[in-house]
Amino acid sequence: MPGLPAVDEVAGNVDVEVVTLDLEAVGRERAAEGIAPVTEITPRDPDDDAVLLYTSGTTGRPKGARLTHTNLRSNAMATATGLGRLGPDDVVFAALPMFHVFGLSVVLNGAVFAGSTLSLMPRFVPEAAYDQLQDHGITFLPGVPTMHGAFLSVARTRREAGAEPADFSRLRMPLSGGASLPVETLRAAEKLFGVPVLEGYGLSENAGACFFNPVDAPTRPGTVGRPVDGFEFRIVAMDGTEVPEEDLETSGELRIRGEGSMAGYGGRPEDTEAAVDEDGWFRTGDIARRDEAGYVMIVDRLKDVIIRGGMNVYPREVEEVLYEHPDVVEAAVVGVPDERLGEEIAAFVSLAPGSAVTGEELQAFAAERLARYKQPREVTVLDGLPKNATGKILRRELRQG
Repeated sequence: MPGLPAVDEVAGNVDVEVVTLDLEAVGRERAAEGIAPVTEITPRDPDDDAVLLYTSGTTGRPKGARLTHTNLRSNAMATATGLGRLGPDDVVFAALPMFHVFGLSVVLNGAVFAGSTLSLMPRFVPEAAYDQLQDHGITFLPGVPTMHGAFLSVARTRREAGAEPADFSRLRMPLSGGASLPVETLRAAEKLFGVPVLEGYGLSENAGACFFNPVDAPTRPGTVGRPVDGFEFRIVAMDGTEVPEEDLETSGELRIRGEGSMAGYGGRPEDTEAAVDEDGWFRTGDIARRDEAGYVMIVDRLKDVIIRGGMNVYPREVEEVLYEHPDVVEAAVVGVPDERLGEEIAAFVSLAPGSAVTGEELQAFAAERLARYKQPREVTVLDGLPKNATGKILRRELRQG
């Protein structure tokens, strides 16, 4: 399609016809021809495809997940009645892109299902968003970790400039999803907002939120909570055996199935087959374990684990240490090829405005807090880390240098 290479790429992966229209001209023609507007609802089966929703592509090429009407309804209900206890008095912050599952299922569909107000923001701009939280009286704040980190940066800059503290008195539930929220960021955000920050977990292939920390239960920082209604899960060890519920030490791949599970990937049957095991469980590709309350902790992405000299290093553990430094705003750790060890550890960070800390100083900071085999070989300071449209850090771009 001339001038639209991204549309060409997507259309080539699925069995659909793409038609472009001059909608304004078509509307005039229909009016001139006296064509009556559509007034009857087209019948739909609950298991019909409702949307072809593309994955974020942070670990590979995006794939189109076929989500049915049942999938979307189930997740909207879980968000409105379970996750947020949303109602007509709630004002939902809506800056996440609605072509992504977080923005579509949790923000848009959840708010519409509950009759809540959507406070829209076409593009996330930290300073303007920070003001919007106050000016619009936001009660439910869904965001990815980089958004919460950006709010902290704005608060810090204004505090140093002598501004009055912000009024977030109406905010009752900040939610973080899309990626793991660093513990230091969580603690600082809770101090800023004055209420607990809850973590959740979801996937495009499962129509949105699959797990969350209940709003009316004690928070368990570092966990993504329990499965939402309509979902079940299991943890499968690296040897293929299921990890027993009472085993709180062993990590394995998190697998999920339920009402929100997709019908498959559009036009990619081989990827669908690879993503679902013989018992119908979706392979998330995330490493997880349980805690004593039965809550799930996401340890890391299976594909992101660094094997350094035969030792497994989880990037999140190294990132958490870097986030302990007061000047670190963003951190990402990846494995890079090494002739001797197979892989080495490389860290990338962005810093708070005005910070003069160096990569060498951060490397020494991490070395004081990590076992030797987990210490990054180098720490690179960047103006900002590469992200996709939803704010997820793109590790593959960091690996590629």
